[in-house]
Amino acid sequence: MSLNLQTAHSLCLLRLSAIGDVCHAVAMVQAIQRQYPDLKITWVIGKVEYQLLKHLPRIEFVIFDKSQGWRAYFNLRKALKGRRFDVLLHMQVALRATIASLAISAKVRLGFDRARAKEGQWLVTNHRVEPLATPHVLEGFMGFAKAVGVTDLAPKWNIPVPVADTEFARELIPDGDKTLIICAAASKAERNWLPERYAKVADHALEKGYRVLLCGGPVSMERKLAEAIVTHGDARIENQVGKTSLTQLLALLKQASIVLAPDTGPAHMAVTQGTPVIGLYAHSNPGRTGPYTCLESVVSVYDEAITQQHSGEVPWGTRAKGAHLMEMIQVAPVTAQFDRLAKASEGVQAS
Repeated sequence: MSLNLQTAHSLCLLRLSAIGDVCHAVAMVQAIQRQYPDLKITWVIGKVEYQLLKHLPRIEFVIFDKSQGWRAYFNLRKALKGRRFDVLLHMQVALRATIASLAISAKVRLGFDRARAKEGQWLVTNHRVEPLATPHVLEGFMGFAKAVGVTDLAPKWNIPVPVADTEFARELIPDGDKTLIICAAASKAERNWLPERYAKVADHALEKGYRVLLCGGPVSMERKLAEAIVTHGDARIENQVGKTSLTQLLALLKQASIVLAPDTGPAHMAVTQGTPVIGLYAHSNPGRTGPYTCLESVVSVYDEAITQQHSGEVPWGTRAKGAHLMEMIQVAPVTAQFDRLAKASEGVQAS
């Protein structure tokens, strides 16, 4: 189906989380903005994710703070009281998003196709995007732009950062410095690679003349993982975990030469900045959730893991289960990807 936004004045986007997903959503919403520059866009977004995207131009943000519990729903209704949008893009399949959408009044309520409209989403929408058999998450999101008549669906990103954060990044990583950033931690510990293997890749990069920075959030799990990597590796590894805001991290990822990360938000942040990413995947299908522009650089054991756990055809997006699957990823294929990207980067600089 295709909706005509030529006569629409307002659009509300509901996508609360997570960091990687809102990075995908930025490409979608900016595709809409290019085609409908006068459309007023309101984005209902999570509190943490807002910190990354709050400088996006021509977007009004309404924060949904899930830590408030049931009060978050009442606060959302209060914030949007008396407003009616021409279109709602309901882009999150989660029960809390289904409930939150009830606070948003809109004539057209566009959600996923029936196969993907889980957690009751199909009950609160009246239009659906076209079905896709094996989409990457970004492609699934772009289906919303297509459904409202957008013709240029090539993903492009413009996520502004404050000048001070750009200067911070350039002081830490001057232009031209060959730098590997490792964002080692995913949201769940089982998706993290082994610290001693991260350390071996870091040591390999240092031997090749690269600086190595560890980056990530301030939570205990990320700090402990970074400390373990430093313990196992060369003393020259620079630990910046917990020392940056999200926009500072985004600026650092732009300055980096290569980024190494598991299935985690900073991998997708790096994609928005055009930085090559080596993704490490065991639990999730990288064809669905991998770093979109860098899928050829992914080191994945997902196919092997899922084959061990399921027989026959596996539904797209099925996760492999197990606390030790990341141990199946060896160091050699990761350093091989690093060498390939380093050679390509140096070739570009030489030209």
